[in-house]
Amino acid sequence: MMRISLAVLLSVSALGLAGCGESYSDLQQFVKDSDNLPRGRIPPLPEAQPYEPFAYNAYDLTDPFKPRQIQPPKASAVAGGIRPPDPNRRKEPLEAYPLENLKMVGTLAQKKEIFALVKTPDNRLFRVKSGNFLGQNFGRITEISESGIKLKELVQDSGGEWKEEDRSLLLQEG
Repeated sequence: MMRISLAVLLSVSALGLAGCGESYSDLQQFVKDSDNLPRGRIPPLPEAQPYEPFAYNAYDLTDPFKPRQIQPPKASAVAGGIRPPDPNRRKEPLEAYPLENLKMVGTLAQKKEIFALVKTPDNRLFRVKSGNFLGQNFGRITEISESGIKLKELVQDSGGEWKEEDRSLLLQEG
């Protein structure tokens, strides 16, 4: 039995070695043909430009990424007529929303006084009257009509001066 398995092993080894004797002439011919093909041309590298340093001269300008802070009024600002808003005043609920996000949806009349109905982005409804505050820029309601609300906002410019700006909130249909 041992002789038979040894004979089988030797015959399998001989067949394996016979398979390694193949010719690679087709591969050698491909390599020779590849050497004769036209070659691509690589363009030269661009010339390196010398480094030019940049001088940053905007250290004195206001940083646009920092929120503006309400500055205490200058003596000339109070004397000029427009008083800055009172930082100690209790805020009304509609001052938490930007004016652009508020919608006037209707009016009410009670005892000869006109009220406006204002809807917030989170679908809460508020009744406001003339003199109430609206929006984040200290907007005070000056007039309410059936078509809209007129208000004056106090806005601080880049020089720290306060100015009044007229705004309106029109009735939203539907």
